[in-house]
Amino acid sequence: MAPGARPQFGVARPMKGGIDAVKAVPEQAMPLPGEDLNAPMLDPSRQDPMTRLADRVNGVAEGNYQAEGFEASVHKIKEQVLPRLLERVDPEAAATLTKDELSEEFRPIIMEVLAELKVTLNRREQFALEKVLIDELLGFGPLEELLNDPDVSDIMVNGPEQTYIEKKGKLQIAPIRFRDEAHLFQIAQRIVNQVGRRVDQTTPLCDARLKDGSRVNVIVPPLSLRGTAISIRKFSEKPITLDMLRDFGSMSDKMCTALKIAGACRMNIVISGGTGSGKTTMLNAMSKMIDPGERVLTIEDAAELRLQQPHWLPLETRPPNLEGQGAITIGDLVKNALRMRPDRIILGEIRGAECFDLLAAMNTGHDGSMCTLHANSAREALGRMENMILMGDIKIPKEAISRQIAESVDLIVQVKRLRDGSRRTTGITEVIGMEGEVIVTQELFKFEYLDESDDGKIIGEFRASGLRPYTLEKARQFGFDQAYLEACL
Repeated sequence: MAPGARPQFGVARPMKGGIDAVKAVPEQAMPLPGEDLNAPMLDPSRQDPMTRLADRVNGVAEGNYQAEGFEASVHKIKEQVLPRLLERVDPEAAATLTKDELSEEFRPIIMEVLAELKVTLNRREQFALEKVLIDELLGFGPLEELLNDPDVSDIMVNGPEQTYIEKKGKLQIAPIRFRDEAHLFQIAQRIVNQVGRRVDQTTPLCDARLKDGSRVNVIVPPLSLRGTAISIRKFSEKPITLDMLRDFGSMSDKMCTALKIAGACRMNIVISGGTGSGKTTMLNAMSKMIDPGERVLTIEDAAELRLQQPHWLPLETRPPNLEGQGAITIGDLVKNALRMRPDRIILGEIRGAECFDLLAAMNTGHDGSMCTLHANSAREALGRMENMILMGDIKIPKEAISRQIAESVDLIVQVKRLRDGSRRTTGITEVIGMEGEVIVTQELFKFEYLDESDDGKIIGEFRASGLRPYTLEKARQFGFDQAYLEACL
């Protein structure tokens, strides 16, 4: 084994159900008239749709990971060593040490405990045992292995026995399991306590974040029937830029140029899309185009935006205490942010009446404000903004709300996660104004589906509408009018 290399804790077995059920080989059926059983099998992704449905029906669901071999033996020894180790260690002193320092301190103690238990381990097993014990005491236990894997973008823990991960847009079973429900609940508490929040039976829902900015949601029994559930959305350590998204195939070169100019020219932008479609990633990438001299405030429920600007102040809401008092909402923070002399106000996500406060900010000299919201199209995004304002206590007619949206928002960027796992920018639409009671929009770019490759990848084309952009006047004020026009035509 190479020095410094990570021990492999087993490999996930291929699933026989769930996402991969379409790839399960169907049971042998009676041959149909004229059918050649010796003919080569088609790639499941290219099979007849009804055949794939039949395969899915006949698939056997299996979604729990069982540790085997080396990994199982290490975990079995860990269960014997951990209680004796805790008797010899001062937890407060251990908490002040780094993982490397703790590893050096633990080595002789672990050897002493193993001698007591009359257990002999080779070098590889000792290294693996040390790592598992330190993750258990200082880290997040079995989750550490997944958090350190750069290819894993989502971690979904469905109780102590089942964990799924997302790799390259596809879900698969993870090679970890927790000791029991108490072990999983303890790790969930450790995660939320880091950001000063709590989770228990009285407050069974919690949004939190890890030190690297990854978003965490925890839901515990009695609301979760399989035990504690943890959902972690990891973010790339390396900041994502618009050029990187273009190189990934998420957008065309012209779309990339148009979005760069829109960010630099202080257009008010709404990024719309479904869950996991890449809205936050797009917002982080667009923030790179903000002038370094501008003061930017971000407001979120759980701070996950990582802007690439020097003058950036993140603000975070506060949930109510056990008595139901002391909650600070996004609306409260938006109102306060207006007194903090911001150049731009960026909302991580709008879900309710705070949408009206954002529109007020866009209309009070804070051009270049941005936000994200859940919607499947640009037209639906505008409808959702109207509905969110009507959800509040503001007594104004719907037409006045529509007019304020039309006057405030310049661009809507639509992002989507396609069924092959890829994330694409499927449209850039500008808001022109009002015509009667209807908000008028104009589509500048769109993604058109063409075909599907043999390996299941979606093939499409990014097309510019060739229309003269209505927002050209804003680009002219910053000297980008010619470049913006060329990108959109």
